[in-house]
Amino acid sequence: TGPSSVHHAFQCIEPCCYCTKPCEFQCRNLRYHQVVGVLRQMEKFLKGQEMRFNEGLRIMKSKLAALQNSVSKLPQADQSSAPTTCPSLEAPAHGTKFGSKYFVGHEVHFTCSPGYSLVGSATRVCRENGTWTGADVTCKDVSECASNPCQNGGTCVEGVNQYKCTCLQNWSGSHCQHQTQTAPPEWSVMNDPAFSRRPRCAQVNQAQHCSCDAGFHMSGTSDNSICQDVNECEVYRLDQGGKLCVHECVNVPGSYHCACPSGYKLLPDGRSCEDVDECLSQQHNCSRGTTCINMGGGFQCVNPECPHSHGDISYVKTSAFQCERNPCPMDSRSCHLAPKTVSFHYLSLPSNLKTPATLRFGIVGGNSRSIFVMQRSDRQTGELILVQQLRGPQEISVDVDMSEYSDRTFQAKHVARVHILVSPYNF
Repeated sequence: TGPSSVHHAFQCIEPCCYCTKPCEFQCRNLRYHQVVGVLRQMEKFLKGQEMRFNEGLRIMKSKLAALQNSVSKLPQADQSSAPTTCPSLEAPAHGTKFGSKYFVGHEVHFTCSPGYSLVGSATRVCRENGTWTGADVTCKDVSECASNPCQNGGTCVEGVNQYKCTCLQNWSGSHCQHQTQTAPPEWSVMNDPAFSRRPRCAQVNQAQHCSCDAGFHMSGTSDNSICQDVNECEVYRLDQGGKLCVHECVNVPGSYHCACPSGYKLLPDGRSCEDVDECLSQQHNCSRGTTCINMGGGFQCVNPECPHSHGDISYVKTSAFQCERNPCPMDSRSCHLAPKTVSFHYLSLPSNLKTPATLRFGIVGGNSRSIFVMQRSDRQTGELILVQQLRGPQEISVDVDMSEYSDRTFQAKHVARVHILVSPYNF
């Protein structure tokens, strides 16, 4: 217990890393107690975590049990016995069935033969429970006379998928719609034997019934009837107030056809006309040195000439449709202001074009100043507006110029001479 011992005891209360060798045992003892303390804290922590985990697991099991209980109460189909098809369906008598698959979601369609109406569902769909939507289908015989097709007191006689009207005196036609007349209607053709036919007559229920072919109507008396041609061209004009054909309607016995003027061909719709391009089809007689220009209903052979020379201004033809000015003397202002180029253009228009009609140009000359007016649409475009209807055939020329500038300094002027060829027809 001398001074040295006291010194070492004092040293042993320092942290272990500062212990001197005489205190080594006591340092190890202190380190052991520290480790034991940490382990006990870890044990408490892990027990706490275990308790919380067990509690969470218990709650989770409780919720899963409740969920399973609620799901089990929902109505469910027995998947093992769920049908995958519906019963087969047969086509109804006097009808047709479309569709041969009876799986869930597939459709089957039904139609009936002429003279029968469909009763039930025209379309049925296979449902998941193995049944079909809609109602069973039958085809019911239609009464041809149910709609009362006979007019003006006529009697309807049933037939197989057809009917026949027995008309009262002074009435004729398939529906008794025509009054038998001694004076023909204005659309009937009477003055040409080729436009008359004898009616077809038959005995029905001890009565004679006569009818006419399509395109004819019954005329005369019940004792002396005749089938007269119907002028479809006049009927359409009187009923519709328009034209059956674009150009000309030609009536023929029992029918009609449309005709086009020379230079046009009839389109597949049977009523419209289209211009024949004689230039493209080589149907022109233009001589060498001229150019064929197509126009509505015909063509023109053209060979445009350059402007005549005057003063210092002269032109040379550089192509079939363009002339260029020869070089100007340096001191000739009039030559520099004359058009540097003159080009020739041809435009075909129908007769009686609806006004106002807009064409984009700029007028500087020609013979049409009272027919067209100019209107600027933007910095680089002008609109040439037709203000008078043009009736063909005629030719109008319009000179249109374009001024060329560079840094706001005039450079040159170019003129396009437009020849407008007006067709005699409005299509």
